[in-house]
Amino acid sequence: MTTTTVSGSRVVPESREVVWRALAVLAPYCAVCDVSYVVAGSAPPGRGTRFVCVPGELAPDEPPRAGAPEGEIVEWRPRRAVTTRLELTPETWTTRIELDDAEGGGTRVTVTVDHEPRKANRLTDRLLRTSMQRMVRTTVEGELARVPDHGSRLAAG
Repeated sequence: MTTTTVSGSRVVPESREVVWRALAVLAPYCAVCDVSYVVAGSAPPGRGTRFVCVPGELAPDEPPRAGAPEGEIVEWRPRRAVTTRLELTPETWTTRIELDDAEGGGTRVTVTVDHEPRKANRLTDRLLRTSMQRMVRTTVEGELARVPDHGSRLAAG
């Protein structure tokens, strides 16, 4: 199986604390991404936290739809890095967000996305490699483009 990995970075004016709360803490609904998160258990998020990710906004106490993608936080270093793994039927997506102080203030946000098909098939891997790289690159660029919106929504309350 061929894993496709793409990374990108951008600097935002907000502090690491604000960016961390905006990007790493799983809120029940993210209006910027239009995604709902249902977190298992009531413990604070951290390594091992399991969640379900659902497109759109769920009503209060509405359960996720059957077959919704399941994820897990596999790394949790507050105000530094968070890595999540999202399991879909044909593939696994791993997203790592790293935060560093930027020169002159603000925060450097680095997003790394890994895409790994669940079944090995050399011919399919070879035929789809370029389009998969393009799709993962577009995903990273989209995530980085939304970073300021996440910070703005948090600041607005």
